[in-house]
Amino acid sequence: MTNSTAADNILEVRNLTVSYGKVVALADASVSVRAGQIVAVIGPNGAGKTTLVAAIMGLLPSVGMLHYGGSDIANLSVEARVAAGISLVPERRELFGELSVEDNLRLGAFQRVRAGERGADQDLNPIYSRFPPLRERSQQLAATLSGGERQMLAIGRALMAKPRLLMLDEPSLGLAPRIVRDILHIVADLRDTGVAILLIEQNARAALQIADRGYVLETGEVVLTGTSAELSNSPRIVETYLGFGGAS
Repeated sequence: MTNSTAADNILEVRNLTVSYGKVVALADASVSVRAGQIVAVIGPNGAGKTTLVAAIMGLLPSVGMLHYGGSDIANLSVEARVAAGISLVPERRELFGELSVEDNLRLGAFQRVRAGERGADQDLNPIYSRFPPLRERSQQLAATLSGGERQMLAIGRALMAKPRLLMLDEPSLGLAPRIVRDILHIVADLRDTGVAILLIEQNARAALQIADRGYVLETGEVVLTGTSAELSNSPRIVETYLGFGGAS
């Protein structure tokens, strides 16, 4: 796989720094993602992975370069970033449990509808085709879904926004291994739609199996980057993250 240039990247992050008071949570982090590519960010708890995507989404103030689609988005609001085509599936999924599955999905297209775009209702069928359990439970309350179904709904809701960049924060968290495989298989299939995916995962083994490239974050710094094959074969990664039993 050839190396991408800055012009090829839908997301280009350079020297991004995020601080909580005097504590630096992310220090000079640089990450890039191309359309149709899955890029994994792996690392232990507290490494700064969630901080990274929160800053890209505009949920946290940051210092550094943030370019999306070739434009500087550092000063854009969260709403403007969503409207531009950036979607985040947060670690806790943040569904509306008192609303039905279908209503949660419709809320994913809110920005499109508010902008006057038509046809959002027709996008429900492709989501249901990709996530059959959601079709079966379309009128159930989101709070009644299983963990795997809730993650499907969170991803489906994000896709209703028609993102060009989809960021997934720990999609395997709290799920049984079989369900993790199902969810990550769905994520891998999304690559064929052309969407760029930034995958935040503590489960390094699972993430590197589907990603094209990866970054390793430790104590707020990018300490290693390369193709998935390069990282999977790195002695440091094997010893720290892919040892007996794999990362958890």
